[in-house]
Amino acid sequence: MELRDLKSFIEVANYKSFTKAASHSYLSQPALSKAVKKLEEELHVELFDRSTRQLKLTDAGKIVYQQGVKALLPLSELTTLLDELMNIEAGEIKVGIPPLIGTLFFPSIARNFNELYPKVSLELVELGAKRIGDLVEEGQIDLGIIVLPSDQTKFNISPFIKDEFVLYLHKDHYLAGQNAVSLNQLKDERFILFSREFTLHDYIRQECIAAGFTPIVSYQSSQWDLIIELVASQLGITILPKSIYYKQNNPNIKIIPLIHSTLTWELGIITKKDSYHSFALRELLKLLAKGIQDE
Repeated sequence: MELRDLKSFIEVANYKSFTKAASHSYLSQPALSKAVKKLEEELHVELFDRSTRQLKLTDAGKIVYQQGVKALLPLSELTTLLDELMNIEAGEIKVGIPPLIGTLFFPSIARNFNELYPKVSLELVELGAKRIGDLVEEGQIDLGIIVLPSDQTKFNISPFIKDEFVLYLHKDHYLAGQNAVSLNQLKDERFILFSREFTLHDYIRQECIAAGFTPIVSYQSSQWDLIIELVASQLGITILPKSIYYKQNNPNIKIIPLIHSTLTWELGIITKKDSYHSFALRELLKLLAKGIQDE
């Protein structure tokens, strides 16, 4: 078994797609497919269930993935340690961020860090918050920015940004003239939410239930800009962090504060507990901490 074949398999498993894995690596889709096929032939098992649109690990694939991650982790740390011994302030940091957070904050993070350390590359891994936590715990990515709370027994957690949730609606909506609204005023509205795999889906739904009603969900999407456009087309309302309003430019969108609501959007930076932090990662964490203090 060759390490590069195992790495290729893990990359495909992380992205659940040969195409997506190829776009985030230096290998082509055929090369990744060949590596996985070779590994399957050597181990005499099928690693992926290819009968569905999205690749799924077989039971054997799950075992190979779990053990492969464990096997490769010490090797990645060895490279980092030797680089630092030679005083090379270079390398790569994998940063896991859910798509919404990435859109809002990653460009400025990357720009500020590049000005200080142009030889260090930042690789963005955009997945749901739950998956980001798993990858940080497994050592597949170095740092995650996720919606809090998170498991303090597994991660070092630092606060990042706190924002309020507001109501997004069309400027001609009958509530658009209100100075503020409460959640229970929205019980008959059609909601447009993030898809179920996103933390915000359950969070908004649970808050509505706590307010006395189950939200009517008319549309779900993994893209915040599509959610905004659906609201602008008068297909429903949504509740999102206020920060998004300043990233969108649709003139038909209006935001209104929520009253009597405990909805807050608190983001945190997580790293694996007791893991080795490279020079580059330590500097990135310092930069993020400084950005928080400057707020």
